[in-house]
Amino acid sequence: MVASLEKRLEEQDMAIELTPAAKALLAHRGYDSALGARPLRRTLQRDIEDPLAEKLLFGDLKPGSIVLVDVATGDGEEPFEFTAMPKAELPDVPPIEAAGAGDADVTA
Repeated sequence: MVASLEKRLEEQDMAIELTPAAKALLAHRGYDSALGARPLRRTLQRDIEDPLAEKLLFGDLKPGSIVLVDVATGDGEEPFEFTAMPKAELPDVPPIEAAGAGDADVTA
């Protein structure tokens, strides 16, 4: 389910990462002893997708970033906190060490 959210965020030039603590809390909140993990989809939507969409609409999160989702430490209503980090830019060419590493053993 998180993978499908990530695919939708790719359209916005964004990515999402959940910490292990956030995954555990999401699993705990989305499990019901009678229904199993069926409520997990609604929990993901209510606790992750809806707040994420609001933050995108209000400009708190911008394209070109990775959103880190962690368990909230404050006393607020939201169980999760969202932190935007810029995506690392990939170089146009690989580093010299990586590009020439396999060529050192070649003899003429």
